[in-house]
Amino acid sequence: MRATALSDQAARAPANADDPGTCDLRPCARRDYARNVDKIVRSLSMGLAIWGGVAVALAGLVAVYIGVYRPRQLRWGATDEEVARPMPGDEIVSRPVFNATRAVTVNARPDDIWPWLVQIGFGRAGWYSYDILDNLGRHSSEQILPEYQTLEPGDLIPLGPGEASGLFVKEIRPNEAMVWWERKRQSTSWVWGLYPIDGEQTRLITRVRNDYRKGLSNFIFGILLIEPADFPLMRKCMLGVKRRAETRAMHAKTGSV
Repeated sequence: MRATALSDQAARAPANADDPGTCDLRPCARRDYARNVDKIVRSLSMGLAIWGGVAVALAGLVAVYIGVYRPRQLRWGATDEEVARPMPGDEIVSRPVFNATRAVTVNARPDDIWPWLVQIGFGRAGWYSYDILDNLGRHSSEQILPEYQTLEPGDLIPLGPGEASGLFVKEIRPNEAMVWWERKRQSTSWVWGLYPIDGEQTRLITRVRNDYRKGLSNFIFGILLIEPADFPLMRKCMLGVKRRAETRAMHAKTGSV
């Protein structure tokens, strides 16, 4: 009798909430649902926190680039007068988004510098820059190459591999200036100018103007390549021209060329 009563009481007793084997299905289902919702909320919160941090970091980098780095790199080495001074080819891109004037003093005459400029280009003398990046690893020339000393308006200056991958010569003034342009949309101009200081020194000035709002491909090229990569490559290139021209001029003085 007593055993039967105990059995009946056990049957009527509520299930142990902590024992999955004795848990009523409906309360268990609600608890599992609550746990899953809690996990999802925590995962979403963590993900939002991570992406929020990434967004803040990117915003900070953009602010530093626009407010500090960009204004300085757009006029590296150039004086206020040189930045403001008109240069040949400025009229090609009248409203540039990217307008960079860079300069360096070369201890050589314009005619010592000019041969290094006219032979520049991919597949020609190279860019005197980071060859692994802009010349497929081939070392830029350390010599004047006679086969690349003649340029005419309409000639292509290759920027990289592929036919018509480059800018065209628009104007040539020997020992003074050379203007390249993107002639289809007229969205890019690039000028090299030589300005004598005295009989032994010359200011080498380059100006790149680009309106990369003209066409989607030009916009992508401008945002992804021109903005972040132009300055380090251009700086290296100009210093490469300077070194080569000064070395050749020094050798010419000592009669060792």
